[in-house]
Amino acid sequence: MADTERERSEELDELAEKIPDYIANRRYSELKQILTEMNPADIGDLMGSLPTKSLPPVFRLLPKELASEVFVYIDSDAQEQLISTFSDSELKEVVDDLYIDDTVDIIEEMPATVVKRILKHADSDMRLEINKILKYPKDSAGSVMTTEYVDLKTGYTVEDSFLRIRRTAVDKETIYTCYVTDDNRKLLGRVTVKDLLLSEYTDKVVDIMETNIIYVNTSDDREYVANMFARYDVPTIPVVDAEERLVGIVTFDDAMDVILDETTEDIEKMAAISPTDKPYSKLTALDLWKKRIPWLLLLMISATFTGMIISSFENALASVVVLTSFIPMLMDTGGNTGSQASVTVIRSISLGDIEFKNMPIIIWKEVRVALLCGGTLAVTNFAKLMLFDKMLLGNSDITLSVAFVVCSTLVLTVLCAKVIGCTLPMIAKKLGFDPAVMASPFITTIVDAVSLMVYFRIATVVLHLS
Repeated sequence: MADTERERSEELDELAEKIPDYIANRRYSELKQILTEMNPADIGDLMGSLPTKSLPPVFRLLPKELASEVFVYIDSDAQEQLISTFSDSELKEVVDDLYIDDTVDIIEEMPATVVKRILKHADSDMRLEINKILKYPKDSAGSVMTTEYVDLKTGYTVEDSFLRIRRTAVDKETIYTCYVTDDNRKLLGRVTVKDLLLSEYTDKVVDIMETNIIYVNTSDDREYVANMFARYDVPTIPVVDAEERLVGIVTFDDAMDVILDETTEDIEKMAAISPTDKPYSKLTALDLWKKRIPWLLLLMISATFTGMIISSFENALASVVVLTSFIPMLMDTGGNTGSQASVTVIRSISLGDIEFKNMPIIIWKEVRVALLCGGTLAVTNFAKLMLFDKMLLGNSDITLSVAFVVCSTLVLTVLCAKVIGCTLPMIAKKLGFDPAVMASPFITTIVDAVSLMVYFRIATVVLHLS
């Protein structure tokens, strides 16, 4: 396949258009040859774009092991369609070759009837492990871990360890990092295959294992777990229960999926959209309406306070009409600066860079930033008002007093916006809410009201409005 994403996508689209012809003309061997040379993830993308009737024949062309790999990458709708066409024996073959965590991910996306059928054809050990993982909260480390790992004992020699790896590796998701436990499964250390290869066959695991292990608890937030991969640069992280017994591992590929899901969720919340697990292409207009309208209604109702503020100063605006022309600029500036602060803080919170206890430091930093930004904007705007609006355009309504009101409001608006933008996400986090909720639309609505109050109060004092 091509190197660039665009070329890869074009090639997949071109192949998807040709596949119905391959099937209609019974060119199965030629199509099978093309598919077996492709990456499983690319085949999964391809399957998602095929007509429903083409899915079963294409999937059945894949060799058994490749078919199980590909099945994980197919979108949930296509998976459900395929399962509905599988015989009991075909479904069992696919399920038996899936890793536990991948099976759990598939089950979570399927309707109850399909889930029952999958579990019916899973062996008893797999059903037990699936049910264990499904009991953990959705956003916890336990929900994204796999129970398929290699465990060793301290008394093993290197030779014993390799023998165990050879005997069990076929059912494990990863074998590079092995974890050392005692008879009660308590986590004691870890050893890599590299460590084993570079040691003598008679060396004991206890002598070569690393005991300073990074691990997480089953109840830890999955986003926290994913961020640990970036921080400690490890391929897997062990998951322990309350008694520090090893119950599973989180692999790097699952951590990447978590980061993608959490980032998408944050972006949607920051845009005042209720999060969804489905891609945009799978959502109907009604689905999008349901996700967007609650926030739009809330923001519309909250924005009425802005209108009330303007109405209460209607007489004052009538006496100095030119003040009205600066309202959009002040509101936009306040919303933009508030959004800058909130987005920066929200991202830092999600990365674990800042906590609620850091609020005084963050506020003081944002105050200084606000004074620098506000001062720069005020000076620039003052020059624009006096040189361009007054002198070049000849607007006699622009006086020094009006310019002072507008520019001083700019400074105070930026200051208020920065403080509001940095504090609300941290307060939300402290109260147990997702800080991403306190992003652009919400912050903008609050800052709009504050900027207008500041504007009209300064104008009343300086211009002696009534």
